[in-house]
Amino acid sequence: MASVRAERAAGGPRLPATRARRPAALRLLLLLGAVLKPQESLAQVPPTESSLKTKDRNSGNTWTGGLGGRGKGVVSVKQSVPTEDKMENYERTIQFCWQSYKEQMDSIPKDWCDWAMISRPYSDLQYCLEHFAEVFHLGFPNPRAEEIIFETHQIHFANCSLVQPTLSDPPEDVLLAMIIAPICLIPFLVTLVVWRSKDSEAQA
Repeated sequence: MASVRAERAAGGPRLPATRARRPAALRLLLLLGAVLKPQESLAQVPPTESSLKTKDRNSGNTWTGGLGGRGKGVVSVKQSVPTEDKMENYERTIQFCWQSYKEQMDSIPKDWCDWAMISRPYSDLQYCLEHFAEVFHLGFPNPRAEEIIFETHQIHFANCSLVQPTLSDPPEDVLLAMIIAPICLIPFLVTLVVWRSKDSEAQA
């Protein structure tokens, strides 16, 4: 105890001083790391168009990343496939359009005959089919797109029909009034014409 007191009196608390230096050194290292990280991120090379390109293993098409159309889809496709394979690749691609359309229709209540309810999914499907037809340099409408349109009409709109007003005969009292009124007016008009003709002859 005496040696400890003598040490405190002579040189002061050495052990707490060494402990106090360690947090200061750690803070300095953390500060340097925080300063250097933004510089490293700024030094990174920005992505180029070639780095955003991906290649489809199945179709062999090179897809350029980005947003196109309505925020969904692809900006451009580099055609590296023969012409006879375009329709096959188109059929494979538009399956995503069909799956997205079915998911939207399944989320809607069974009131599929109301155009206000199904206009958005139906328009999105048509746009998707037309968009990828342009991507693969195919005409629209094409046979495969027509098959999908016919299929959705058979699945979702088979029970829908045009609402036409049903025509019916008017009530009997209205019908009798419409028939009797002209019959009663005919003798009156004939009498009026004869009387006017006699009056004009008497004045002459």
